[in-house]
Amino acid sequence: MARERRERPARTFLPGIADVRIMADEATTQAVLDVLQSAFHTTSPRPYDGGRTYLQLDTGCTAPDD
Repeated sequence: MARERRERPARTFLPGIADVRIMADEATTQAVLDVLQSAFHTTSPRPYDGGRTYLQLDTGCTAPDD
């Protein structure tokens, strides 16, 4: 039996910050991280089970999203 979905609060986003999820093998993930870290300021990547890695990067945009 499916349970009722809980109500989630609206997410708040910072202008110019991108949430990135990479799903790949270790070598591919490292290649993508190398490119992203050479072009952007990034948080430390957080690896999770199943080949997922999460990080945030600063795109330098400070204009609010419309």
